[in-house]
Amino acid sequence: MAVLAVREWGDPVLRQKARPVERVTDLHRSLIKDMIDTMRDVPGIGLAGPQVGVSERIFVYEHEGEAGALINPAITRRSEDKITSEEGCLSIPGLYYDVERATEVSVEGVDADGAPVMIEGAELLARIFQHEIDHLDGVLFIDHLPDEQRKEALRTLREQALGLVPPGPAHARGPGAGGAEEML
Repeated sequence: MAVLAVREWGDPVLRQKARPVERVTDLHRSLIKDMIDTMRDVPGIGLAGPQVGVSERIFVYEHEGEAGALINPAITRRSEDKITSEEGCLSIPGLYYDVERATEVSVEGVDADGAPVMIEGAELLARIFQHEIDHLDGVLFIDHLPDEQRKEALRTLREQALGLVPPGPAHARGPGAGGAEEML
């Protein structure tokens, strides 16, 4: 097992739609273990393939002390009820914004053994699933922000890329710029 490098904003892989996994192999199972190690090391509560440079539809998550993985996930149901809560992202360090998400989702996919699974997620787990599946579609959480907040986030990211401000909570912008305890 190994800790992998997490790709950050500006890396083209984060904007690509990840390709489906045709057949789950030992390489995928090894990748899942490495992704869980990476997620825990950073630390985070979710990590998608593109975030470690693998453009395949796979993500790992941790909820209530249990780690899991989903391959070729698809949201099959979203509740009409929404909740707005602060999100951060391992690929966009130091930025935290309130994002509206469905409070409950149903997700189907396959597990690390290639067996079909269906998981019902509520509240934080639903948020994790929606955030990570967005990554698989080349969507970042800042894409869900209202125009002015998105412009502010992009301005901060450009300043960080130019070295004008260091990344991290001390220079973060956004309503919760102090930093979320858990990042997706």
